[in-house]
Amino acid sequence: MNLHEYQGKEILNSFGVEIQRGIVAQTPAEAVEAAKKLTEDTGTGWHVVKAQIHAGGRGKGGGVKLAKSLQEVEQIASEILGMSLITPQTSAEGKIVHQVLITEDVYYPGESEPSEFYMSVLLNRGTGKNMIMYSTEGGMDIEAVAEDTPHLIFHEEIDPALGLLSFQARKIAFNLGLSGMAFKQMTKFVSALYTAYIKSDSSLFEINPVLKTSDNRVIAVDAKVTIDDNSLFRHKEYEALRDLREENPIEVEAMEAGLNYVDLDGNVGCMVNGAGLAMATMDLIKQAGGEPANFLDVGGTADAERVEAAFHLILKDPNVKAILVNIFGGIVRCDRVAQGIVDAYKNMGNIEVPIIVRLQGTNADIAKELIDNSGLDVQSAIEFQEAADKVQAVLA
Repeated sequence: MNLHEYQGKEILNSFGVEIQRGIVAQTPAEAVEAAKKLTEDTGTGWHVVKAQIHAGGRGKGGGVKLAKSLQEVEQIASEILGMSLITPQTSAEGKIVHQVLITEDVYYPGESEPSEFYMSVLLNRGTGKNMIMYSTEGGMDIEAVAEDTPHLIFHEEIDPALGLLSFQARKIAFNLGLSGMAFKQMTKFVSALYTAYIKSDSSLFEINPVLKTSDNRVIAVDAKVTIDDNSLFRHKEYEALRDLREENPIEVEAMEAGLNYVDLDGNVGCMVNGAGLAMATMDLIKQAGGEPANFLDVGGTADAERVEAAFHLILKDPNVKAILVNIFGGIVRCDRVAQGIVDAYKNMGNIEVPIIVRLQGTNADIAKELIDNSGLDVQSAIEFQEAADKVQAVLA
């Protein structure tokens, strides 16, 4: 589950991570009031207006701007709110901005020059250990840094059983070229950041930039936080932070129906039970000359209602030219799935998209007979390759 910047910063701050302070606003008038409140609390004279969407690269799309007066705060907020913000991480249509974050200006003059760093915490699936990835090149696209100057990206792997050790936090601060008070502040920042990552059950923390201010504070100026969906039962307060406006509406509908669905860009819809079989089915479609339009796992209870809901989701995609149903009857009987397909087909009326159904496992022979005798425009298949050939034929 992705969070907005302001939500991610609230979680970080609750675990002792120092952040760039800000107040979220949904109208230009609220933005001005937020700026006034920040001036009273922090003494900041300038403010940064930041669009709140689930995508990076907001500054490149005009979604992050500096305001040097209250009039500019109101003007910039008016321009950003309601705009369709296009960034390197959005679709060509962009995302509508519903709210902005008004923050304090932390690039103030002082005894030293501010420095920007990159830092993220995530799981290294190759080693089974958590990892802190960091760089001196903060404020830039980390992908570009990795490609052009890979030697400037550092990794610190952390044994989950031991946690972050104090020497590792010091090593990170040292590699970032810090000393004195800034060194101490960075070790404190890293320790608090890792604690927040573990205790919030997150799958990703990305702070770009982490800022060393001119008076040697170390703060998170940005925050990209992704919470592990599987841990939400432990964090009901985080579940309430979900902004469904930022998510794919078809995927939201699937979630409400209890279906595992991921929208893709292809032309063949998939309805499968089991994640492994779903991935193999997508490979099958690719080999047959098609492109999978979705990942859809209906799970082990593929009754008529569930199958009908899955069909509705697939057919909402206008690019779908065929549907492949590939079910292995282990827990669920194939004849039950077949009856569900027949009932769903009849309930939905005329479906113009060709449907290929492969049912294998318990009562597969009865299921094939049900499909073949239904009188519906549904093609049955027994073997994997047979299903692939039929997909290829309908796409030709």
